[in-house]
Amino acid sequence: MTDSALTPYGLTCEMLDEPLGLDEPSPRLSWKLRSARRGDVQSAYRLTVALTEADLGSGRLIWDTGRVTGPGTLLVPYDGPPLQSSTRYHWRVTVWDARGEETAPAGSWFETGLLHPDEWQAVWIARDRDAAPPQDPPAAQDRSERTRHLTYCPHLRRAFTIGKPLVRARAYVSARGLYELRLNGRRVGDAELAPGWTEYRHRVPYQTYDVGDLLHEGENAIGAILADGWWSGFVGFDSRRQAQHYGDAPQLIVRLLLDFADGSRRWVASDGEWREHAGPIRYSDMLMGEYVDARRDLPGWDEPGYDDHDWTPVVVAGSGTDVLEAAADRPVRVLDELPARSVERRPDGGFIVDLGQNMVGRVRLTVRGAPAGQRIRVRHAEILDDGGLYVDNLRTAEATDVYVTAGRGVEVFEPRFTFHGFRYAEVTGYPGDLVPADVTGRVLHSDTPWTGEFACSDETVTRLQSNIRWGQRGNFVSVPTDCPQRDERLGWLADAQVFLPTACRNADVSAFFARWMRDVVDAQHADGAFPDVVPEICMTREGAPAWGDGGVIIPWHLYREYGDRRVLERAFPAMKAWVDHVHRANPGLLWRHRVGNHYGDWLQVNAETPRDVVATAYFARSAELVARTAEVLGAEPDAKHYDALHTAIRDAFIDAFVDTAEGRVAGGTQTGYLLALAFGLLPERAIPAAVDRLAADIEARDHHLTTGFVGVALLCPVLAAHGREDLAYALLHQDTFPSWAYSIRHDATTIWERWDGWTEEHGIKPPAMNSFNHYSLGSVGEWLYGGVAGIGQAPGSLAYRDLRFAPAVGGGLTWARARQETARGTVECGWSLEAGEVRIRVAVPPGADATLTVPTEAPDGVRQDGAPVRDAHVVERSDRSLTVRLGSGTHDFTATPPAAVRS
Repeated sequence: MTDSALTPYGLTCEMLDEPLGLDEPSPRLSWKLRSARRGDVQSAYRLTVALTEADLGSGRLIWDTGRVTGPGTLLVPYDGPPLQSSTRYHWRVTVWDARGEETAPAGSWFETGLLHPDEWQAVWIARDRDAAPPQDPPAAQDRSERTRHLTYCPHLRRAFTIGKPLVRARAYVSARGLYELRLNGRRVGDAELAPGWTEYRHRVPYQTYDVGDLLHEGENAIGAILADGWWSGFVGFDSRRQAQHYGDAPQLIVRLLLDFADGSRRWVASDGEWREHAGPIRYSDMLMGEYVDARRDLPGWDEPGYDDHDWTPVVVAGSGTDVLEAAADRPVRVLDELPARSVERRPDGGFIVDLGQNMVGRVRLTVRGAPAGQRIRVRHAEILDDGGLYVDNLRTAEATDVYVTAGRGVEVFEPRFTFHGFRYAEVTGYPGDLVPADVTGRVLHSDTPWTGEFACSDETVTRLQSNIRWGQRGNFVSVPTDCPQRDERLGWLADAQVFLPTACRNADVSAFFARWMRDVVDAQHADGAFPDVVPEICMTREGAPAWGDGGVIIPWHLYREYGDRRVLERAFPAMKAWVDHVHRANPGLLWRHRVGNHYGDWLQVNAETPRDVVATAYFARSAELVARTAEVLGAEPDAKHYDALHTAIRDAFIDAFVDTAEGRVAGGTQTGYLLALAFGLLPERAIPAAVDRLAADIEARDHHLTTGFVGVALLCPVLAAHGREDLAYALLHQDTFPSWAYSIRHDATTIWERWDGWTEEHGIKPPAMNSFNHYSLGSVGEWLYGGVAGIGQAPGSLAYRDLRFAPAVGGGLTWARARQETARGTVECGWSLEAGEVRIRVAVPPGADATLTVPTEAPDGVRQDGAPVRDAHVVERSDRSLTVRLGSGTHDFTATPPAAVRS
């Protein structure tokens, strides 16, 4: 074998690398390919599965596909004997290249969890709420009307003995609420805010941990700390504690598996033998913050030999385990750290810390030389107002952490069970001088691996991409939320569906969204209505146009982006039910009868798109996607039915809202034209005039947009698709209000919720709804990859199998480039203008086909790798471009750019 040979890499099972604790009965295996040989493809593959790595090599297999001819690398389902619980399976993929030569195999593993609910044999345990409360509640000045209802985070423990050599140990853990698991004085794993937020009435995820290195022969101790989290704390924007949402106190369930060298097995589980006690965390809440009194530490509580005779027995809160499911996506983790940029002392003696970046997570604070009982308060905010924190936009969220020192010389405080959205922190009560080295921002978000990069010659546009990414990481915290700072943080479906194409460019969100889509399906009402938010909490009304439609649009896009057919199969009945629900309420096919909320083009500016235009356009789009899904799944009667419904809705839209002679869409707004053009709701003859009217509106506004959440993602792609890249770029570069660059010019480091969140004329908008970290308006990010850099795929392509490179050269830029680690492998496209030439470099992974459209006014002069393009590779030639067909590998092109670019 040589380094240039076809090589499988990036092996995943259920879209996760080396997952520990799966409960899918038929997990799917995937791999990517790389090769230095141009035109290389996988001609065949073989998958083998065994119980040990040695068995793979010796041929003692439990499953073997044999040699399978074809290029398949995505989500191949395991089809061997039934999988056993708590078992590690090793697997290997061998591939054959374009020459039919076998290449070196690659291997990985996956491990099952508890596949059957009755295997838990554990109970939910909790603190005894009837026991006497601790006698030292937080100080009165720290107990607001809201936080005085919060109670301490209990510490739970038990001891057990191991009497013989151990070869393997696994901990299966979950909570109704949040937990931190401890073994013999050490924390287990690095998951934060575990087990995460789901539709708890339908599923509660559990985590699996390898804990063999934490155990030893003799006495051992297992412990956990519990917090309310989403289960029983403040959630959403209700002004009172919402204990009735799920439960009124957190609970823990644990199943510890011990495998011994002699082949025997033992379980240690949560039961009535555990004991609990109050600890230093006097309360912790997602919205309100965390209060820690370090004087109440319990040294050694999670270690063997600890005397817990004065602890209280736990109560058994229940035994039902049917809702427990193995975590299907990566957890929330601390994934970055930000050093403080500056610390400013305030006249009142407090300090304002600037982390330089609007982020989501917590502050880690080092305290030096404080006496016992020193009360230090940390408040959080996104922006400053007159030099102090601006907290009005937090509404009822207090976002305040308190630390009472133990007097140990050097102490480090970092909350465990809360998170905040902030750039600035106000620290009061700190002894002495606070210096930047003593403050660190700890960035939390769901661990969705970054897979995309974009940069260009315009620093502001590159900064826009950075702001988009920070908005994504800050709002992908267990669920795709709308904002991370105020009393909301909900999984709004429209926000998610408009931003999903951008999210997929930036990161691998396949498992994250597939898991959330199961919650979306479970939250659907009996009449077929999707709710506006999932998990369904605070909002109980039926979904609005573009919001409820997210239940159709999201699974379709996941299928297109990742080739995930299973997400379509699971969502298909719900997708149909949603369209049927809207149809029943609107038999005339114009969505005018409200079946729930209606937000229109939410937060559009200086325009008002008719709501029935927005609604009916989405009704048509959902019907169309249900028809396409039915075709994919082989449901021919459904495909015909929903295709006919889509055609009928389209006709009704045209009759009601389109002046076909003039190309006018009712309302005359940018969003109205964008929806009609993007969703194919115009007759062919009306399209040119509609494009002209859209362009005229933008030009009449001196190249400013008016779109809100619904229209913004379509703006640049639709303009570019219809020959108006000049306007798309003009909007991208616009830096006066309203525009993306306006916020950047005024020091934004994330995407704002509203265009007018702050303006020079009016200052900060009223606080009722004004987040400075909200990804929806950042959905232009998809066009940065797909338009500016030019990475796209053909209409029928799955997971970038058929690539379409069409970079938008020019637009005031001298270079742009993007890289994506797709489900098939690495894809790149970059261009630059140098010495009167346009230079383009693209990279195509093995097994993918591609075309590249080179913008040029001299198509006969285009050169590939320094030589004239071969006629056999030319797909299309025009006066202004040349389109060529490419195989896998890296390709370099040079050409004379269009005259408009040269000027």
